[in-house]
Amino acid sequence: MLRFNDPCISKIVVYLALTVVTLMVFGNVDQYAFINFDDHSYITQNIRMQDKITLDGIRWVFTPQQDGNWIPMVWLSFVADYKIYGLVAGGYHLTNLLWHILSDLLLFLVFCRMTKTIWPSAFVAALFALHPLHVESVVWISERKDVLSAFFWMLTLCFYVFYTEKPVIKRYLPVLFTFGLALMSKPMVVTLPFVLLLLDYWPLGRWKKDVCLSLKNSNVRLIGEKIPFMILTLGVSILTYFAQQKAGTFMENAQLSTRLSNVLISYVIYLKKIFWPVDLAVFYPYELSLPLWKVWISGFILIVITAVVLYYIKKLPFLFVGWFWYLGTLVPVIGFVQVGIQAMADRYTYLPSIGISMMLAWGVPLLFPRADIRKKVLFPLGVICLAILAVLTWRQCGYWENSVTLFNHTIKVTKDNYRAYILRGLAYHNLGQHQRAIDDFDQSIRLKGDIPEAYHHRGLAFNRLGQHHRSIDDYDRAIRLKADYAEAYNSRGAAYYNMGKYQRA
Repeated sequence: MLRFNDPCISKIVVYLALTVVTLMVFGNVDQYAFINFDDHSYITQNIRMQDKITLDGIRWVFTPQQDGNWIPMVWLSFVADYKIYGLVAGGYHLTNLLWHILSDLLLFLVFCRMTKTIWPSAFVAALFALHPLHVESVVWISERKDVLSAFFWMLTLCFYVFYTEKPVIKRYLPVLFTFGLALMSKPMVVTLPFVLLLLDYWPLGRWKKDVCLSLKNSNVRLIGEKIPFMILTLGVSILTYFAQQKAGTFMENAQLSTRLSNVLISYVIYLKKIFWPVDLAVFYPYELSLPLWKVWISGFILIVITAVVLYYIKKLPFLFVGWFWYLGTLVPVIGFVQVGIQAMADRYTYLPSIGISMMLAWGVPLLFPRADIRKKVLFPLGVICLAILAVLTWRQCGYWENSVTLFNHTIKVTKDNYRAYILRGLAYHNLGQHQRAIDDFDQSIRLKGDIPEAYHHRGLAFNRLGQHHRSIDDYDRAIRLKADYAEAYNSRGAAYYNMGKYQRA
């Protein structure tokens, strides 16, 4: 007869439960299509990714791309998927799901090993597996970089814990190697050396109160063993910065005060969405004018929480580690240097939310001092919480079925989302519903009239309806806004050709 007080049996049950429930919640993703937001540039229209494997192709994989990303491991995984599935979207979705499940199982493994506790570790892993905020990272094919980098992140943590149990070079090198693979999957993981130092404090307990002169027995060694990680971090950070600068992905019209305001508000909104994951969207427009009261309240909340966790740092070290895990891992994407035109993104919480899960998993039980009460209350409460999250995640997955359903939802839950109107209009255009596409492009232009893509796509829709003069007017506007807009020139040339104006074409 199986008994759950047997640690081995309990761990096996947790592994199976995490796998089965995650498959149930995300089980329909193999029926979903590519979406017209980055999937075309990463997969469907990427000739280089679909080409035969050659030396030139390998060189391309290890070269920063037009969007400023250096993610060779992601490109290699996409190439492998293409060889297996071709352009069948379901296969790519299943690969993303596989990486997510593997990351989750490793997360449970590493926390069990570090803390020697099963059920709090299981709760952390379950939140990671089933939280609606993580749908974007798992279901969006283009976000392969999230699930792949998370897998190597977790693998690095596993090797690191193994190394701390016996600090020798042959155990150290795999930690460094897997960290390198994580960096080659998504530069956001540059914060991992900082997380390792946090874990050294709790739960690993490697920080000593009395610092000795001996490197072997002092905290100096803990810093020293992170130096190779920091060198890799610095190198990838520099490479990514210059690649994104060359690609023009930095948002130059956001002043420092605006960026700092958005940073404070984003930290608090992410925190809110972890506890209340509703109205999630694939794109949140950046606001150049933010209410001052929101900024002050957000700053106050962050200061209060930080002060509390510092006050209890010795008594409740997991609060300190979890909170600074959350704050620190968001730094590369929080907007100090604004990359892209989004104010925030749900996918950015994929790894940072683990810090908040840690605080909950080890903090909430302290509210119930009596062991018998904890057993009677915490388990059913945890199951109910996870069941609600699973239902919300299953529902959120459904919005990603195709581009129209995704941007219908995005427009519904956000305000004045000009980008969502452009993308839904493009989806309608690809379905041959050109008038509906024009209506969406019109709405986008009313909200924000300086987006050249909106005029170009509306021009394409007019052209399909045979209204060539109106299409040329839109191409002209797109080119005035973006002088090097090659696609708009090409589309205008095609329109002139259709009108018989060959020289102008």
